[in-house]
Amino acid sequence: MATKNINVILILSDEHRFDCIGAYGNNEVNTPYIDQLAQEGTIFDNAFCTYPLCTPSRYSFLTGLYAHQHMGISNHSTIPKNLDTLPGILRENGYYTIAIGKMHFTPTYLDIGFQAMYLAEQNGPGRYVDDYHNYLKDKGLLDEIDVIDQVDEYRNMAGNEYWENFGALKSNLNEEDYSTSWIAKKAIEKIDSWSAHNNYFMMIGFIKPHHPFDPPEPWDKMYNPVDLNLLEGWTDKCLELDLKKYKGYFPNQKLDKSLMKEILAYYYATISHMDFWIGKIIDKLKEKKLYDKTLIIYTSDHGDYMGYHHMVLKGGYMYEPLIRIPLIIKYPYSSNNKTSSNLVNSLDISKTILSQCNIYKDQFSQGTDLKNGKIQRDAIFAEDINSYMVRTQSYKLILNKNGENLLFDLDKDPVELFNVYDHKSYSEIRENLKNRIMDWILFESAPHSYIDEKANLVYNLEDKGNEMRKYIKKNLNNFY
Repeated sequence: MATKNINVILILSDEHRFDCIGAYGNNEVNTPYIDQLAQEGTIFDNAFCTYPLCTPSRYSFLTGLYAHQHMGISNHSTIPKNLDTLPGILRENGYYTIAIGKMHFTPTYLDIGFQAMYLAEQNGPGRYVDDYHNYLKDKGLLDEIDVIDQVDEYRNMAGNEYWENFGALKSNLNEEDYSTSWIAKKAIEKIDSWSAHNNYFMMIGFIKPHHPFDPPEPWDKMYNPVDLNLLEGWTDKCLELDLKKYKGYFPNQKLDKSLMKEILAYYYATISHMDFWIGKIIDKLKEKKLYDKTLIIYTSDHGDYMGYHHMVLKGGYMYEPLIRIPLIIKYPYSSNNKTSSNLVNSLDISKTILSQCNIYKDQFSQGTDLKNGKIQRDAIFAEDINSYMVRTQSYKLILNKNGENLLFDLDKDPVELFNVYDHKSYSEIRENLKNRIMDWILFESAPHSYIDEKANLVYNLEDKGNEMRKYIKKNLNNFY
């Protein structure tokens, strides 16, 4: 059983570009409550996801494994049922485990260790069975823009307004019925029932700021597009390399500065709306006198290009805004503000949570304890469909099945515009990084042996096996 009396809240947003938080140096987006968590905890400047896609990334958070190890490598995937998971281990050690919001599992209510699940899904079949959309149905409501954006049947029939604005439209829902509000209010409701004598793990999965960028009133008016600056990495046109890889969920070539600022304004609005409700969750913890004893982590499953190389959303190469994530950890009974520039990834989160709870599980997680462990990485790794990446403090190599391999000198080229993969002067660095990827995929992160003692059987021969054991024991006794 756990020996440390703390609670854990893991707040996982979706598609939150790392530099779109005040604490990360962005003075245009309003995030006072996330900033306060950073002020009382540790902010990680170089945190990365392991796979820039919702479901694979989430499974990695929860299993401490890379996607090629847990095998959930698409948004419609299931991990093997007997894998150790963070909520499962916490549950075994006396924690009450709760999932609220977007989880993106298949099947929707997949048992990976949560004792209670109150879900608000978006992409895939989850939206037809989850709690949030049934809540809307009971009120005669529908999240119209989200359905159009996420369900191909309706997206293919979408009108010009949707396409011309890249889905950046005011929500048809009132603020009280919007997904962010529903998720946060459900979390507050459950925290209100918590006892000071028990241990709880709550994972809160916000849908936002994932597209569509559809803030409700009055949040849609929070930012004036003309007052905003475009984020680092904006280019006046798409790169041919990127267009060849993926033309975009929306036609990226049709982006211009004016439209990009309108998208950014609504993106920021959904972030600020989420931050407001995170503040309400913090208020409830303080009201219950549980704030000090609660480990709170804010992070995201992956980022968003948000103008980088003239693109939005995801789907292309593993550039910085996509693979890099915000990571802020407020430790229990501590308020020391720190900034870490160490290379860390999402696998470290589960390891850190268990360590804080004084729980140690052999062979669980490829990560490092970010509080008490020594972070000695000189490189981090990630993968995508037919693509592998290694990144050091100064260089990034991306190997692709299509042969379009990329190498960037991040010190000289932080926005990744100049591919030096074939430059002779970088040949030694290139070969070294290629070897690092090979070592990582073949040896360092080779899959563990998987066992399921209760797998389905064609024949149940347990009784026959017991008879054989008795027979062997009886006859071998004569031998001895």
